Amino acid sequence: MSTDVRLHGNPHTGAIEQDSSRVSTTQGTPLDVAPLGLSAKPSTDAPNVPLSSVEDAGHRSPPAAQPGYDLPPEGRTTLEDGHYRPSLESQTDHSAHSAPMSRVTTDADGNTYPEGGLEAWLVVFGSWAGLFAALGLVNTIGTFQAYLDNHQLEDYSSGSTGWIFGMYAFLTFFCGVQIGPIFDAKGPRFLVFAGSVLVVVQMATLGLCTQYWHFMLVIGVTGGLGASLIFTPAISAIGHFFNEKRGVATGIAATGGSVGGITFPLVLEKLFPMIGFAWATRVVGLICLILVIISCLLVKSRLPKKPASKENVLPDFRIFREPKFALTTAGIFFVEWGLFVPISYISSYALAHGVSSQFSYQLLAILNAGSFFGRWIPGFVADSLGRYNTLIATVALCLVCNACLWLPAGDSVPVMVVYSVIFGFASGSNISLTPVCISQLCKIENYGRYYATSYTIVSFG
Repeated sequence: MSTDVRLHGNPHTGAIEQDSSRVSTTQGTPLDVAPLGLSAKPSTDAPNVPLSSVEDAGHRSPPAAQPGYDLPPEGRTTLEDGHYRPSLESQTDHSAHSAPMSRVTTDADGNTYPEGGLEAWLVVFGSWAGLFAALGLVNTIGTFQAYLDNHQLEDYSSGSTGWIFGMYAFLTFFCGVQIGPIFDAKGPRFLVFAGSVLVVVQMATLGLCTQYWHFMLVIGVTGGLGASLIFTPAISAIGHFFNEKRGVATGIAATGGSVGGITFPLVLEKLFPMIGFAWATRVVGLICLILVIISCLLVKSRLPKKPASKENVLPDFRIFREPKFALTTAGIFFVEWGLFVPISYISSYALAHGVSSQFSYQLLAILNAGSFFGRWIPGFVADSLGRYNTLIATVALCLVCNACLWLPAGDSVPVMVVYSVIFGFASGSNISLTPVCISQLCKIENYGRYYATSYTIVSFG
């Protein structure tokens, strides 16, 4: 005698029902038997539905009736075709520890953003590495200036040597007026590669410089162009992968400049007396080489390339007719005008007030350590409380810090240290939040143009 237990599924709920058990004798006579706890039903009422069909019916049920679905907010879809997909949790063991899928968001123009995932975070890491090299060197100008003032360029005033590093900072931001449109049209790969070559050449030849014009050419021109070619694409590429989390992602990438500003002064401070200026700068150049290779491999765009027309690759200053963009640029101009003064002169200020050369270099590293947290933490706050609100608050903190700490500091080393930490934190958000604020004023396909054009005006500060 064999037992045939038949199940059927409800196509609307996906539930499995056991209607009856059929017991057949050796002669094949069917007998309806009611199992314990179940009522007997005629076998003809229940269609013979395979279990696999029941499972398929369950998975075809609407997302709202299924546990484990990642339902997007209203007006957003999780896939390009508009269909929902079960979460990773529902596809595996329903464990509370299962990792959910990254949420795709859509902006007002219909552009989608993965808001995470391996590809997106690798772009952030590539940008971090590029900014480590490019902005890390920019944040080390105080160390270079303090050394040159007392060695190769000791016959020149600090104001004269300051022009070298002023040109460096100027070109880092000014050249974006052309780099931004090229990025929007053709992507970041060629730009980052060209900038990487210039940064490595800068550090490889810096040790050969002996005259004022040598340093102006190598640091001011070559270094400024190289930093600009990396800086603009590295920041803008992140906007192609993040929208709601853009503040956090940009802040994480921007910490690369702070880490470089911590690392390079400490490396140079140790190596200057050990192996001399030339080889110390070459060691830093080797570090930069490794970093820019990573950046070249990982930084990329999600948008299709545009034709190389005048409208796509040439600057367009008509965007300043937009009041919000013009006022934002004016605000950033005045902020940057003040922020680079402490970064450039903090080490020279300490030396002038009797602080040892070793500690004066470390003071710049302390400032950049504060900047590390200032670029990262405000990004989380900005995505929740507003990007402009957060930026205004940190700029106000810079003002209070300068008025209450630096001006009355005098020869007090503890006050210098406290000032470096607080000012570093407050000023660090400027690099990470200004591009995010500007991105709110334009379409993502024009992000590079708007951001770089804004900083072209800012560079004159």
